[in-house]
Amino acid sequence: MLEVLGKRGDGYHEIATVLQTVDLSDRMVLEDAPHSLVFATDSPGVPSDADNLVARAAALLRQAAGIDRGARLRLEKRIPVAAGLGGGSTDAAATLLGLNRLWGLRWSLARLAEVAGALGMDVPFFLRGGRALATGRGERVRRLGEGGGYALVLVNPNLPLSTREVYGLVTERVFSDGARTRAMIQALARRNAALVAASLYNGLERVVEPAYPVIGRMKAALVGAGALGAVMSGSGPTVFGVARSLDHARQIRRRVARASWSCWSVRTVAGPAIRLRG
Repeated sequence: MLEVLGKRGDGYHEIATVLQTVDLSDRMVLEDAPHSLVFATDSPGVPSDADNLVARAAALLRQAAGIDRGARLRLEKRIPVAAGLGGGSTDAAATLLGLNRLWGLRWSLARLAEVAGALGMDVPFFLRGGRALATGRGERVRRLGEGGGYALVLVNPNLPLSTREVYGLVTERVFSDGARTRAMIQALARRNAALVAASLYNGLERVVEPAYPVIGRMKAALVGAGALGAVMSGSGPTVFGVARSLDHARQIRRRVARASWSCWSVRTVAGPAIRLRG
């Protein structure tokens, strides 16, 4: 669920969005180092310089903590880049949580969230994960009940899409009043997959789909393959469909597979979005 409610005086958009973590994940490896921060990644589509969100998260936490510690950070990507799935924000949150442990800071999640908010509006959400309602620019996060797990099929056309560019296309015709978000929260409370599927909505589709018709083709393919409903995720271009079960999601994934599309069958995650090991 994503509604754009209006344009703010600070240039950002007021939104209402329901966020949900799933079990598609990246892997971060953090190792102690004397003083420098060294970042590397195995993904050719991810910048490996200081502008990367992981590198920025490490530098910002070190500055906020006022320490002279280093780390080697290696990112192994599975979540597609610039796909509307929050992969970069998840990686930044994982960096904050991992370095908090590696450096022995013992900061609370609330204190880490202050740093996370400076990196991106959805980074604080991924410190905890689960299911939540985000409002304002996305920085006000309210936990929602975790009852009811869902199986989903993600389809990505392997075309990166900039969130900034998408919001630059938004006009007043996209604005809505938040009623759809309230209906989705009620549907989730009833733990009914068909009702949740019928409540799916993303206002940004109105500006993305005309420029990227593949969005409509992916949605049609998912519904044609048996999904209960389908919608674009975030600012796109990934689309997801709701299945009756994980087995059903796997069947749908096989039916919609295309050479130019990447597909995953996933489950929603009720617990933490990030699991620390070591």
